[in-house]
Amino acid sequence: MSNISIFKCVSCENEYNIQEIRYRCKCGDLLEVIHELDRAIPDPESWKKSLDEQLGEVPFRRYQNILFPSLPNESIISLKEGDTPLYDVSPNFPQFGSLHLKHEGMNPTLSFKDRGMVSGVSWANHLGCENVICASTGDTSAAMAAYAGAAPKMKGIVLLPKGKISPEQLAQPISFGALTVGIETDFDGCMKLVQQLTEKHNIYLLNSMNSVRIEGQKAIGIETLHQLNWQVPDWFVIPVGNAGNISALGKGLRELYELGIIDKLPRLAGIQIEGASPLFKSFQNGYSELVPQKAQPTKASAIQIGDPVSYKKAIRELKYFEGVVEIVSETELMDWKAQIDQLGISICPNSAVAVAGTMKLRDADVIKQNEDVIVILTAHGSKFSNTAVDYHQNGKNKFANKTKTVKPELTEIERILDL
Repeated sequence: MSNISIFKCVSCENEYNIQEIRYRCKCGDLLEVIHELDRAIPDPESWKKSLDEQLGEVPFRRYQNILFPSLPNESIISLKEGDTPLYDVSPNFPQFGSLHLKHEGMNPTLSFKDRGMVSGVSWANHLGCENVICASTGDTSAAMAAYAGAAPKMKGIVLLPKGKISPEQLAQPISFGALTVGIETDFDGCMKLVQQLTEKHNIYLLNSMNSVRIEGQKAIGIETLHQLNWQVPDWFVIPVGNAGNISALGKGLRELYELGIIDKLPRLAGIQIEGASPLFKSFQNGYSELVPQKAQPTKASAIQIGDPVSYKKAIRELKYFEGVVEIVSETELMDWKAQIDQLGISICPNSAVAVAGTMKLRDADVIKQNEDVIVILTAHGSKFSNTAVDYHQNGKNKFANKTKTVKPELTEIERILDL
């Protein structure tokens, strides 16, 4: 099916061969991958029914006809990602019709980025690329390094903003064998260097500006709907940094709708942190032109991005799905992280941004009381253990669970246990 996919510019609609290594149009704007899905899925109803017979397959292969039908099967590099849990926490939150948490932190490298790297690294493998690179605030580097390590004769290169990611996140690309370079700048500075390197040298770029990678991330929404037996919720809520994930989620849902696999459109909500909220500012002004920001330090380091590459794609999806954008504070995100963690569901601060935004939208009655909501959790809390410890050791925090220290005496333990 290699002839049913093309690159197409999001602005001027120029088209390019899918086999070409290209990340932007000649006009300078991003590309997207367009598939002739009516050829890949000629009978949508039969395709949908066939999925239940393919539950033994990894999700990328299961949904490949809609994700990336042009990718040859023999080129796929998988680490058994996907089939992540969809937690029903509705009993804890009666203010919603229903509330589910889709936990992408339960992927092999503990984040949603694995979904995109199946597609991106597999395509690089198909093209015969020996060197792949990304700029990262943590999760992208882990996923790229792991999948590059799993590919034959492929070397991963990672540029990280020095001192601005957690030790757990830094450990991942190092452990997976990638050449890991700390740069004395922020994510946006690392991203500029990656673009310069890939323009000058034969190195394949695997950030979200690579539209091939976005195709793999469509699986998050598609798999969620499959788990819900194709019952479409009223809302999908997702944290936003570089805006690639909300773009992918929207594209996948839009393609399902256009194929007739679903007969209803959900709404989208993108949530940003106050100190890095250029998409929110644009939304406030009727989706005016993006004004890049100098992103401020935040516990939600993966979305500490002031100049999101996928801005235009995200805006298109938000408009299509009658979406909204909201912001939350550092206190709101950490308080909600603590509350979801206490349910036994360990989440990262970036995921907590989405949860906090969901609650804020419900309080404002943007999300109605009887509406069904899916929140996308993007990474696992174990990547941010110091963040959690710091929060709980500060007794001033609303939901702190401070560790107690006593002498090795039974009476002291009984006193603490109130026995």
